[in-house]
Amino acid sequence: MTISLIGDGVMFVALAWQVLTLSNAPSALALVGLAITLPQVVLALLGGVVSDRFDRRVVMIAADVVRAGVLVVVGALSITGELRIWHLLVLGACYGAGSAFFAPAFDAIIPGLVPADVLTEANSLDQLVRPLGTRLIGPLVGGLVVAAAGAGWAFVADAGTFVFSVACLMRVSTSWTPSGAGTSSTSAAADLRECFQFVRARVWLWGTLLSSSVACLLFLGPSEVLLPFVVKHDLHASASTLGAVLAAGGIGAVGAAVVVGSRGLPRRSITLMYTAWTVSTIGIAAYGIARFTWQLMLACLLFNALETAGLIVWATVRQRNVPRELLGRVASLDWFVATGLTPLSFALVGPAAAVFGVRGTLVGAGLLASAVTAAAFFLPGMRSPEGAPAATMYDVTCV
Repeated sequence: MTISLIGDGVMFVALAWQVLTLSNAPSALALVGLAITLPQVVLALLGGVVSDRFDRRVVMIAADVVRAGVLVVVGALSITGELRIWHLLVLGACYGAGSAFFAPAFDAIIPGLVPADVLTEANSLDQLVRPLGTRLIGPLVGGLVVAAAGAGWAFVADAGTFVFSVACLMRVSTSWTPSGAGTSSTSAAADLRECFQFVRARVWLWGTLLSSSVACLLFLGPSEVLLPFVVKHDLHASASTLGAVLAAGGIGAVGAAVVVGSRGLPRRSITLMYTAWTVSTIGIAAYGIARFTWQLMLACLLFNALETAGLIVWATVRQRNVPRELLGRVASLDWFVATGLTPLSFALVGPAAAVFGVRGTLVGAGLLASAVTAAAFFLPGMRSPEGAPAATMYDVTCV
């Protein structure tokens, strides 16, 4: 994962720079983001069912192979000068489809790799290598590779990291074997219905999923699309500057992972999670008022540090309080609901920037997302995991 995530960080810089080279309009980058995220949303629930029915390791390997192939094609087209926006839209959709199956399988496989009493540490390690790869080392390397050799070779390098990931996964074994999700006679629809019933009975699950969905609608598109635009067109900076800004976020995320991992799951886990997420999106608003690179770096550090702290707590609470045979489906539902409006976020960012301006859109997105997250915390029953032993909640059957 560490090597693969470094490749993802390289790809983020390469993709943003490649799209902005082909078209200076923010809407072009938004369309490519839409093409990548839409299949993840559409296929997310199916990915969860597959990860509960089949060997999760094999699902992850297949997803990596697909994404590696996509990146080889994109890199070749870019190197030869034949790459067009429509290529990125089609191939980006294939890449997103692979991610839809990888994400729930990876989330669900963790409790089969480590003992339950070190889940917090395991999730902290996961959130440590993610920012190291995607937000710190990867963007720095990506900026240098794009500047020195071009975006095409950066895509090829990322493809190589997926091949390395496959080689590692071939050696992985877990303590969990697939049971067919439910019973061998149940359909995929029945498996999903079982998952929906489990989530619907728990405010801390459905409330967090819905509030995350609205928050992502508000801030994800603007942050992914307009931050590179501000760096390139407002600050008139280079790809290496964008890499430095993203790397600052990586430093914040690494710091948060180290702190949470060393302290363990807090007693008031839901309270800490919502506090971190509420404050984190103010960093998106800060993107809109930043006038210098160091200000963007500070805002990115704040956002990523607090977002990561909340994610570690959320993953641990979910893994401790959801039966293992349901983890893949709950993880995919988490992904589906939390990111279900993300394609719409990418689709709206262009028109929003045209009406409110790039900076005005960033400020509004950050403040509104913060307000939505804070409001969800006060739903009755939201803090129930703080007062109930994990084992008790784990044993509740889903009917």
